Amino acid sequence: MNRNIVFALVGGFVAGALVGYALGRSGVDEAVPAPQAAAPSAVVMPAPSLGGGMKGAMPGAMPTAALPSAETQAQITRLEAAVLSDPKNHDAWVNLGNLYFDNHQAQKSVEAYGKALALKPEDPNVLTDQGVMYRALGLPAKALANFEKAHKLDPSHMQSLFNIGIVYAEDLKKPDEAAKAWNQLIAKAPASDQAAQAKQLLDGLKK
Repeated sequence: MNRNIVFALVGGFVAGALVGYALGRSGVDEAVPAPQAAAPSAVVMPAPSLGGGMKGAMPGAMPTAALPSAETQAQITRLEAAVLSDPKNHDAWVNLGNLYFDNHQAQKSVEAYGKALALKPEDPNVLTDQGVMYRALGLPAKALANFEKAHKLDPSHMQSLFNIGIVYAEDLKKPDEAAKAWNQLIAKAPASDQAAQAKQLLDGLKK
């Protein structure tokens, strides 16, 4: 499933966590919470990509990692064996990254997505998912670089554009840049879920 995730809004102005595209699935949208802000914050989500997604993530701090289920661990073990025997297996790397993403193993997820991107560097979904994980690791500049690259590769990729706004608003404290990204998104895809959320976030910026 695709990891192009949509941000979840909590209460009024939500501006917080980013989520990626492919975390273990090839088209599933999930949300990943961001650092807790003083006011209600927004949650950034994964992009529609090839795999995983954090289910039931709540806005605020990154959820505490829990041990994966036996079934999930078996999937991870299978994929780890697959990439060990065939390091050029792009899809296996993406699916592994998605599983790590879904199980809050951000560093491993970043590394798995990196292997996938080394094989296919122009995948906006994987770039977005990896960006969400970079942000979970406290690296917003790297997250932003991924989102900007994803959007440059695919100007119709609304999740990366939405996430650009989140990083500017929440992490870099540049509301004008955030507004620019969100207004661009609204102009490009006015009927999208991301546009609806962007409008609420823009209202929050004005308060």
